[in-house]
Amino acid sequence: MAAYLIRRLWQMIPTLLGVVLLVFFLFKWFGGDPAEVLGGLNATPDQIKAIRTQLGLDEPVWYQLWIFIKQIVTFDWGKSWATNESVANLFATRLPATLTVMMPILVLEVALALPIAMWVAYRRGSLTDRTIMVVTTIALSISFLVYVIVGQYVFGFQLGWFPVQGWSDSLATNLLVYSPLPVLLAVAVSLAPQTRLYRSFFLDELGQDYVRTARAKGMTEGVVLFRHVLRNAMIPILTNIGLLLPGIFVGSFLIEVFFSIPGLGREVLLAVNRSDFPVIQAVTIYLALLTMVINLLTDLAYKVADPRVVFK
Repeated sequence: MAAYLIRRLWQMIPTLLGVVLLVFFLFKWFGGDPAEVLGGLNATPDQIKAIRTQLGLDEPVWYQLWIFIKQIVTFDWGKSWATNESVANLFATRLPATLTVMMPILVLEVALALPIAMWVAYRRGSLTDRTIMVVTTIALSISFLVYVIVGQYVFGFQLGWFPVQGWSDSLATNLLVYSPLPVLLAVAVSLAPQTRLYRSFFLDELGQDYVRTARAKGMTEGVVLFRHVLRNAMIPILTNIGLLLPGIFVGSFLIEVFFSIPGLGREVLLAVNRSDFPVIQAVTIYLALLTMVINLLTDLAYKVADPRVVFK
């Protein structure tokens, strides 16, 4: 285990370095001149030259790359070009709002999809199974925007159960007042594909010989499903959850815009619209690093779920 962990951590270094180089040269060659972006349309050549000197853009490429790597390591990206706010402070103040909304979504969609998928897989071919599959197919065909519009109109304006928009400094208020509606709609959207996916995992396991052997030994269906089928299906389930975790930040973009949540996702969209390079670069690099760490943790979780897994 220790040798495998060290080897994986060592392999992450060239991968991360490749991401760093890709982001650096993409923004340098295709992102436009930062000095012109900061200076605006009315900036004089002398002003643009002064901005380039201030940003270090007149330095050799290797020195600019060193500054870029130093920013990543020290988490010091300077200030946002659009708001003049520290990028580090922007992460610290916007990330809690994103996690307040997206973590409940992830937990609920997994906690609800697993038992529903196991139930319909066990009752494969029944009216219940077919009905749920039809419902999930219809749900997959509807745009998330439709869910938002209908959900805000019905639950916000007509019934008045939830506020359509808003946020506060209180975690309890955000969880109980402002988060339920976006969480409810996001779970309604994500539950359909997750149910269908987990159902396919369980169906693969239910057709295996060990299931017939367990039943032949007189084990109850509950023991067969939860002790054997669920345990053996955990490998692909953990893989899917590992893929969902980085999507917490990607999926938050639309939700935070539609519900005016001051989270990191909305800030990234604003940064893209404003060509705010420091914010975009920081989010890109750290999201790539987070994805690699989650993949590593997912691989380690395989061993916990199934002791037969051998790391080589």
